[in-house]
Amino acid sequence: MTNIVLRGLNWVIRFRHRCGYGVHSPSDFFLITFVIYEKLPFYAYDTLHELRKLAVGKEYHREKVDKLLFRLVNYLQPSSLLELGPGNGISTCYMARACKKMKVVTFGEEKDNRLEQFLKGQISRCNCLWGDIPDVFPADLNLSLVHISSVSNYKEWVEKLIPLANKSTCFLISKPYATREKKKWWKTLIADERTGVTFDLYDIGIIFFDKSRIKEHRIINFL
Repeated sequence: MTNIVLRGLNWVIRFRHRCGYGVHSPSDFFLITFVIYEKLPFYAYDTLHELRKLAVGKEYHREKVDKLLFRLVNYLQPSSLLELGPGNGISTCYMARACKKMKVVTFGEEKDNRLEQFLKGQISRCNCLWGDIPDVFPADLNLSLVHISSVSNYKEWVEKLIPLANKSTCFLISKPYATREKKKWWKTLIADERTGVTFDLYDIGIIFFDKSRIKEHRIINFL
């Protein structure tokens, strides 16, 4: 009940931040209008909905949010996905289904054989890794899309990965308001001079790194 009340309060607060009102950038307006708020059904929604019944463990995101992740990947067409904390694997499947050429690498803090079996059964090109943050990343690591999901050491991951980001990199931050500490960190990340244009959808934070653009922050009512 508390979560419903909190979401309702945030919906009211964000009411004027809807449908791209006040956004003058054509690319940002397109992203908001035709990706974030897109209502048309996509080809994979039905099969992915059925897949939710087979997921290992508790659902991490609402289906509305997973559909958004699908649309974002479909729009961005990234060459690779680095996901930190696959949760129950459903969000990973939504993103992987949106771009079949995309390489998928997931990092989990503790090995989960059932989850790995589920992910590899659904995503043939998925590489599941477990353990701590690597001290050294491969020289050819291409940070196209990074999903910071259900990991406790999200701050350390981001500090390791930001120096490797380029103008085509996009970070997705899941549940930036999950705790008071994470909310504070998210606000700091928005203001960080190393990040570019950012979007706050409450359930998801989106960070771009194209430094040729003026740094702006957009609040979106996606509740």
